[in-house]
Amino acid sequence: MNNDIIINSGFILEDHYPTFEWLKQALEYCFPDIQVTHATTIAQAEGMLTDFSPDIALIDLGLPDGSGLEILKVLQQVSSQTLRIVTTTFSDDEHLFSALQAGAQGYILKEQEVAQISQLLTAAVSGQPALSPQIARRILSHFQPEIEKGELTPRLSEVLQLIAKGYKNKEVAELLEISSHTVNGYIKDIYRILGISSRSEATLEATKRGLIR
Repeated sequence: MNNDIIINSGFILEDHYPTFEWLKQALEYCFPDIQVTHATTIAQAEGMLTDFSPDIALIDLGLPDGSGLEILKVLQQVSSQTLRIVTTTFSDDEHLFSALQAGAQGYILKEQEVAQISQLLTAAVSGQPALSPQIARRILSHFQPEIEKGELTPRLSEVLQLIAKGYKNKEVAELLEISSHTVNGYIKDIYRILGISSRSEATLEATKRGLIR
């Protein structure tokens, strides 16, 4: 493995022991010679990091005595060379952007398999963002222009009317003289704007809007 950073020491802040075990397994899979230190509370972590600068740190956010954001800030101040990665179940904007502002260099959701987490950790050491796919999409969507929920363009309303009547994507494309690829894109936009995820829901929305009876 050709890494840009040599990883010999690791630190995991995690109060759930089984989770600590498989995070440790992920680190050892990526870095066979790593020595891993473990803390379960903010207070314990602060004490350990007073005279310990790990090469990589996996930080949970929800701890019994506070938020892992505090430890991210500590690491950024006293051990700026430490690769700081959040490992959490929180996928909302508030936790995500607060962690990035506190110095997180990666954000991994615990719901992923050990092999997936290992791939992200390996990428992080090589200088790539360690972001779970769901988190990467959330960051991208944050910077995209927002469309008010429920607002459809005339073209999208036309597509909604047709799919609500039972037309297949290919049939919609032929009727509107556009490509199937364009139709797929329109349907994704409709689902996103209306907050729906199926054709049955699309039919209900079309009925409410008076597009079909």
